[in-house]
This record gives sequence, structure tokens and C-alpha cells, in this order.
Amino acid sequence: MQNWTWQTWQGKPYLTCDLISQPHGFFTSVFAPQTPEELTSALGTAVDVLRTKQVHGNVVLGPAAIKTATKTLVASGTATPTEEDIQRPPADGCFSEQAGQATWVCTADCTPALIADNRTGQVAAAHAGWRGTAQKIVPVAISKLQAQGSQLKDLRVLLGPAIAGEVYQVGEDVAAQIGMSIVNTDISESAAKAAVVEQLLTMDNPPLLPDDKPGHVRLDVRRINEIQLEQMGLCPEQVATAPHCTYQEPERFFSYRRTQLKQVQWSGIVSVQL
Repeated sequence: MQNWTWQTWQGKPYLTCDLISQPHGFFTSVFAPQTPEELTSALGTAVDVLRTKQVHGNVVLGPAAIKTATKTLVASGTATPTEEDIQRPPADGCFSEQAGQATWVCTADCTPALIADNRTGQVAAAHAGWRGTAQKIVPVAISKLQAQGSQLKDLRVLLGPAIAGEVYQVGEDVAAQIGMSIVNTDISESAAKAAVVEQLLTMDNPPLLPDDKPGHVRLDVRRINEIQLEQMGLCPEQVATAPHCTYQEPERFFSYRRTQLKQVQWSGIVSVQL
């Protein structure tokens, strides 16, 4: 059984899980407007702080690609926050290649996924909203670690605070689109949406729940990610999902669905030498 624990830095709380040993944290809204460059100090010393301009896709970049694509103003430290976001490469995940690299993602209701290899010490972070999850961004991030020697049996995945399925109302078209990432169907496209939604609703521990509004359901994006990881070959014991909902805990987390404001909290993990 994995244990989620609140830690404190500068008198403010962030969340960790004992499933992985690499320094990591899911930071709360009270840390705003601190940047990953500042927050990395809570996790120890890192040579590189890696992050991207998030665009709700499934591109995951390594240190070299991020550095090459990052424009001069950011590299020189003279960019404004707006310039920083614009000038970083568009991607929704990043991975380490050596010890001392911190990978970061920001979220408001989307799922922050932190991935660790307990043999090589390497790590990855992914921003898994419904669009990125539909494109299997967490498996894509894992494939990047596999390409440099990681084995599935050595990986551990944390799915951090995000909007819970019980309060995340979406249209059936969205549910079907993300559901296609875990459901195989050979039926006609015109009938596919209803068939996929029905399969998801009737699964054991389903990722969809019924909703009173016609044409809508409640979507558990983290459950979709869990199923994707199981289908990829990870055991349930290799994955831990935080028992926290961004929408229902306004004292701890920003939630775009709750406030319609573009405010984010950061989640990061640092690679180590094992």
C-alpha cells in the first residue's frame, strides 16, 4: 500500500508518495507564483530544470531537444514570464538522461504524472489532460525512458492531484475520444461513440459514471491513465493515484473547471544516480 504524505517547504505544503525514492513533489496553489527553477530547491540540487510550453498534446522531449528549442531570452534569464512560456518548445512532457535533472509540468485540473525508474534513477513528467490522455502521453513518456534502457518492471508512476471523475462532466463525444485509447472496436464509426461509452460505463472500476444531463457523462481521466498503464504491462502495484481532487479542494489547488482562471500548480521529480 502506497502512502501519500504532506511535506513542508518554506512553511507551505506539497505532496509526496513513498512508491518512488527520487526527490519529487506535487506542489499546492500556495506556492504560486514560484517557478520550477525556485521550487526545485525544495527537492534538492538539480543541474538542469526541464519544462516546456504545454499544448495538450503527446510530445515528450529530452534535455537536448528542450535546450536546443528554447530561445535566447529564456536561456539568458532575461525573459518575462509571458516570454518564457512563448519561447519554450511546445510539448507536454519531458524526461531526464542523467542524474540531477528536474522534470516539471503544470496543471490545474489535468493529471500530473511523475514517472521514476528505480534501477537507473531516471525520471519523466507528463501533463495528462483529456486530450493528452487520449493520445496516450504517459505511455509515450514511458517509451522515451525505455528507449534509453528502462524496463517496465523497474518503473513506478504517480498520478497526482487532478479533477475527480465524480465531478468532471464531459460530453459523450469527449468520453468516446479518450475511451478509444483503451477500447478496441471494429464497429462502424457512426455507431462507435455510443458503443465506446457503453463499454466504459460497464467496466469493472469504470472510468465513466452516468450523468443526469443528456449526452453527458462523468469522466475519470486518471482511471483512463491507470488502464493504459495496465494495458502497457505495468502492474497496479507500480502505479499510485493521489487521493485528492483539484476541483473539490479549493484551499489546496487551483481548478480551471471551478474558477475559469488560468492558474496552475507545479509537479516535479529529480533524477538521481543509483
